[in-house]
Formats: sequence, C-alpha cells, structure tokens
Amino acid sequence: MRSQLFHEGWTVRHLEDKSSVPVRIPDDAMLREKRTEKALGGLNVSWFEGYDYVYRKTFTLTEKEAQEHRELEFEGVYRKAEVYLNGKKAAFRPYGYTNFYVDCDNFLTPGENTVEVIARNADQPNSRWYSGAGIYRPVRMWTGDREKRIVQNGLKVKTLSLSPASAEVEVRTTKGGTVRVQVLDGDRVIAEGTGHAGEDGGEHRASMTINLPGAESWSPEHPTCYTCRAEFEGDTLATTFGLRTLSWGKEGLLLNGERVILRGACIHHDNGLLGAACDPDALERRIRILKDNGYNALRSAHNPCSKTALEICDRLGVLVMDEYIDHWYIHKTMHDYVDYFDEFWRQDLRDMVDKDFNHPCVILYSTGNEVAETAQKKGIALAKEMTEYLHELDSSRPVTCGINIFFNFLNAIGFGQYSDEKAKKEAERNERARAEGKKTKESATGSKFFNDLAGLMGAGFMKTGAALHGSDVTTREAFSNMDIAGYNYGEKRYKKDLRKYPERLILGSETFCFDAYKFWELAKQEPRLIGDFVWSGIDYLGEVGIGSWEYNDYAPRFDNGLGWISAGSGRIDLTGKPLGEALYTRVAFELEKGPYIAVRPPCHEGKHSPSAWKMTNAMPSWSFRGSEGRDAHVEVYARAEAVELLVNGKSCGKKKMGKNCVFTFHVPYENGTVEAVSYDAAGLVIGRNSLTTAGEATQVRAVPEETNVQRGHLAFVRLQLTDEQGEVKPAERDELHVSVTGGTLRALGSACPYYERSYLGDTCDTYYGEAMAIVEVQGETTVHVEGKKGSAETKISCRE
Repeated sequence: MRSQLFHEGWTVRHLEDKSSVPVRIPDDAMLREKRTEKALGGLNVSWFEGYDYVYRKTFTLTEKEAQEHRELEFEGVYRKAEVYLNGKKAAFRPYGYTNFYVDCDNFLTPGENTVEVIARNADQPNSRWYSGAGIYRPVRMWTGDREKRIVQNGLKVKTLSLSPASAEVEVRTTKGGTVRVQVLDGDRVIAEGTGHAGEDGGEHRASMTINLPGAESWSPEHPTCYTCRAEFEGDTLATTFGLRTLSWGKEGLLLNGERVILRGACIHHDNGLLGAACDPDALERRIRILKDNGYNALRSAHNPCSKTALEICDRLGVLVMDEYIDHWYIHKTMHDYVDYFDEFWRQDLRDMVDKDFNHPCVILYSTGNEVAETAQKKGIALAKEMTEYLHELDSSRPVTCGINIFFNFLNAIGFGQYSDEKAKKEAERNERARAEGKKTKESATGSKFFNDLAGLMGAGFMKTGAALHGSDVTTREAFSNMDIAGYNYGEKRYKKDLRKYPERLILGSETFCFDAYKFWELAKQEPRLIGDFVWSGIDYLGEVGIGSWEYNDYAPRFDNGLGWISAGSGRIDLTGKPLGEALYTRVAFELEKGPYIAVRPPCHEGKHSPSAWKMTNAMPSWSFRGSEGRDAHVEVYARAEAVELLVNGKSCGKKKMGKNCVFTFHVPYENGTVEAVSYDAAGLVIGRNSLTTAGEATQVRAVPEETNVQRGHLAFVRLQLTDEQGEVKPAERDELHVSVTGGTLRALGSACPYYERSYLGDTCDTYYGEAMAIVEVQGETTVHVEGKKGSAETKISCRE
C-alpha cells in the first residue's frame, strides 16, 4: 500500500466548546492550556489543566478514490481515542502511546468526507509525568486495492546470516499469488527474489530467503540500512532494515557476534519546550545530542516510542529498549490505563512488535516499569505470560522488565504501596479541593513515596535497601520469568546476584548518574551485566523537581508547586545543553580520559532543593564575577592516577583517584583561569584542561545551531548573555523578547525547572545566562532578540 501524511487542514476544540482553531498535526493541545494550582494532574503534569478535545478534518474523494481500500494510521493519540468517519464511530483505542489503524472502507463516500477524533485528558490524574494531549504523533492515510494488496505491516525482514549475508523476507497478502521482492542500497537494486503467497492459517503469506552478497552489517558504529520493497498484483510496500544478529547468554549481549555493553539513557517522550508533539527535527536533535555525549542506547520510558524515533535511531546507530507501560493491573494514578489493561495488553504488544520488528536499533522489549505487581503471585504469572507472548510475536529479541527492587520489598510489607483504593481516595480528595478553590496535592504513595524518601535520605538509601534479603525474595521469581532481569536502583546487588544466580543476565534498567564508573568497571569483567540506563538522559516535563538542584533565586518555592515545570534531572538540560554530569559520564564510560572541569555556581546562598537524581549542579564555567572569595566547589572528571588543580597558575592541591573518576576541590573563587592537570602512575602529565572567566562587558547574542535550514523545518537558536568573545556568563540574568520575520516562533524558554511563563510566548527569562528560541523556517528568516543588557539579531538562510 502507499501512504501520505495526513497533517494539514485539521481543527481542534474543547469537547464542550463549539468554536475551534486550526492546527497542524502532530499537535500537543495540553501545552496551550493554563497552569493552575487547581490542576488535578498536579505536579505530575507540570500543573497543566486537563481537557477533552475534538479534532476535525474534511477531505474530498473522487468516485474512483472512494472505491479504494483506505486505512488511517494514528501513531499516537493521548488518550482514549475515538475515531468517527462521517459521523459514524470507526475505532476506539484507549492507550495513549500505541499506534493503531482504522479501516475506512465502510465509512467513506465520493465527495466530501469528515474525520473526527476525540482525545480525552480531562479525567485527571492519569499519568505520573507530562503526557501532553491530542493527536501528538503523525497521522497517515494508507491506500491500496480492496481485493489484492499487501496487508498492513505485512512485510517483515529477518537477518539469517552475516557471512554470507542473507535475510528471510516474509510478505502477507489478502489473496494468493506471486510476490516479488527487491533489496536496494539507495536506488541500486542489489538482490531480488520471487515467492508464492499461499494460504496459511486463514492468511496468505510468502516466505523467501534473499542472498545479499557484499552487503554490510548494521551496528552503532556503522549503521548501514537497506530498503526491502515487495510487489504483489500491482501493490507495493517498502521498509528499511539493517543486517544484524542478536544473541544473549553467559557471554553477555552479542551484536553481530561481538559483545556490546549498553551505555543507556532513559528518556521520556516530550521534546522539552515543544511539549509532547512529535517533531522529527526536535527528536533527531535530542537523540544526536545524547549519542554525542556517549550514550549508545535509549530506553523509551515508560511507553512505546514513536516510529520517528526508531527511524532516527536506525540511521544514527543508537540502540533501543522499547518499553510497554508504567503499570499493569494496579493503579498508580486513578485514571490511568489499568481499566483497559486486561482487554488490550495483547493488542498493544502486538502493535509494538509490528512497529519495531524491521528496525535493527531495537534490541530489547520491556514489559513495564516499577510494576509492584511482580511481588505478587498474579503478577509473577503475568510477567511470564507477557514474556512468552512477546517471544511468540518475535523470538529474535530478549524481554526484560524494570523492577524497582527495594520498592517491591517495601510494597510487600505495606509501606508506600500503590493500591486502587488509595488512587481513588487521592482523586476524590483533589476533586473536592478543586471544587473548593484549593490547591490539589499528590499523596506519598508508590513512586512518589519512594522518590520523596530518596530525596531526603540520598541515593544510598535506595541502593542499600535493594541489597536487603527481603528485596531478593520479592523479585527473584519475577526475574526468572524474563530473559534479562531489569534492576531499577539495584547496583549493590550486582556482584552478589551474579554469583547467586549463575544463569541470570542483569540490566541496570534505571540507575543514578554517579554510579556510571562503578558499573563500567564491573561490566568489563562480568559479561552477564549487559548495560546501564541512567535516570535520566535528558530533562523532561512533569514529575517536577525530582532531579532539581535549585536555589531560591531561581525557584522561590521548594514544594514543587505551581511554577515548577520540569523534573530537572537530565544529564542534558531541557534545551539540549550538556551539563557537568554529561562530562563525567563520558569519562566514566572511558570515551574520554579527561580531565574535564565543572564548577558548582558559587553565586548562590542558602539551601538548594534536595534530589537523589542529580550528582550536583556543576557546569563547565569559571565565569562568576561578583562571587570573588566565595567557596567554589570544583569537580574534575578524569581517568588518571592523580589530578592537580591550579587557579591563576597557583596550585590548590593534588588529589589521588579514589573509588570514582571524580576529583573534588574547594577553593576561593577568583576571576581568571582554573586549570586541571592529570597525571599517570609515573607522575607524568597525561592531560590538561582549563576554563577562563568571561570579560566584564555583557552583551546579548543569538546563536543558531544551523545557519541553513530546509523550508518547513526547525532552527534552534541559543540566546546567550556573553562577553565580547562569546563566553557565556552564567551569573548574569535578563528578560528577553524575541521577534521573528520569515518564519514562526514555535517555542521560547529556558532550561530552568521552575518556569512561570508559557513556552508559547515571545518573552523569556534566562537561566545561567542562556535561553532557547525554536523557529520554524519558512523563508529567509531573521530572529531579533531584545533585552535589558542589549539586543542581537541573527539570520538563517532557507533551502528547499
């Protein structure tokens, strides 16, 4: 079948309203709503109000077109999607993160047709993080012959061998007949094959082996992709694929026969200032930044990722653990997916596998995140059932589940556990508070209970709790029902469990940043420790404040109330800027020897917000004029026997490496140059790095990441307070107004987790001397920035 994007000509309105506004898909309707203390989703969803929406589009078909087979594909509608064609209900799909198809054949007519989609998000709370709302992922219209065609997702390619290269191609059709297959490298045909689609269990399918002489394998280092195109009775369907093998066992996780250690990052689905709308430019930028900072794998926390993400990861060479869901049959929030889980989980998993099957980047399926059900007999049996079902659908990939080990134990003994009754009481209490005009509040159950304790007591509390015998008892049966045991915050169990369970493969499915070095050193020795996924790779909206390290001058309140918008927990901030923790990670994973320098800004006073999900707020800067004489906490990341720190040429001491690759120094801040020198065991210098204070004058700059952008695509423009040489001055602040000609300002804001403004306005506050403007380029584009400390202008050329 052939397809085309179905993105233009839509309108949207609140369900209870009559007036609508034009929108282009993908669209995050929630980002346009007000943020108030009465928001029933509360801190989970950054205090955005929740509503139900109606999307509507009209389109015209000729007599011939109306006789064709048509399917609408929705890659993601949040949530409880109802699809109406010409006023008749054609589909219902409740999960907000899975792609689904709508058969249009009995609904469309020649002439004008109407499609309406209802997306429900008023029944709050329904998520533990910012979900967005509406038709937030792409929509396509698929067209083919009603009688003779290749069925949807009917083309699958599986690697049989790398040397010599060969693949199995399976094609499913609506009728029997001859199927022809071509494999292309770009536009060049490199292999062909023919098969017959015979009847098989009520379906028709053709299966053939295609030899691919000279074809290259796919890997993160060399992500070579090919196109497989199938033709049946004049109908064609194409897919990209990569040749790669995957196996797992005592030798670890093997990609193309070579061991790979997963250097992973957990990410949510939002695109920061753009909200949940699945923009391919924004998504590719995020993934590229994460790869550039040393991550070779992503975990789609905690829902299936988009097709767009998989296409990008295939092309860039980034491995993916695709995760199904955040709960099973016990509510985490009152209006989450639990009520539909039993009915739909098989269909959801089937759709996830159909989406993932041909993508070489996908190397793991995860059935869930922190599902305390795994401490119960029913949940243990369900873990096995889901694993076996995924094996039926796709035997070529292993299955895991991220289990919070200590959380399972606490849950089993009655502390902070989720329950349907608790979720109901919390929802009822917040409904009463809203009716009375009072602030809503989230109770300390489940993950919030756990997160609050960790914030107060530190990361060590969680890891030590996971090492208790009871934590082993409440997880071992569930772990035996999956291919790879997913440990959330179970680092202190690794060595013990590798000895105790000689058949078990362990994945750090969710970890703290500071443990990257210890993980890497152990993983090099223990192949059954296959990888690590830090929480989180990049900051995200919702679950506000969980990873923040803020002072009162940026965050006037520490209760995570109205004004807080992001978690603050990324190694990369909300605008895509790598922080000190990102530099540490590169050294911990031996991608760099260092030294790198990061400094906790000395320009603050008082206490900061607590968090177990942030090492520190250190950043690679020594530009803090006005802080002379204050204590500067300097962090140096290096793989070296020792590191010496110098300020303006004067030694401030030399320290030997301890149990991590972080060297810390306390020095009085003074303007000038801070330098780190690393030494080997023989005392020889093996590395140097330095930071220099910015000049006294402050100016506003607008710096586009790309100066030539394709029409209709996004330009990301950093707005900075700098000296005359362009050195950013994080101690400076300003309010900036942005105007655009030749394009559209799509989003504007800073990385501050506490941000009272809307990202959809034209004025923003800076955060440590920076902000970000995201502009859609529609022609020769000019971005003008005006602030109290000056103004700036930049031009972006447009290409077709």
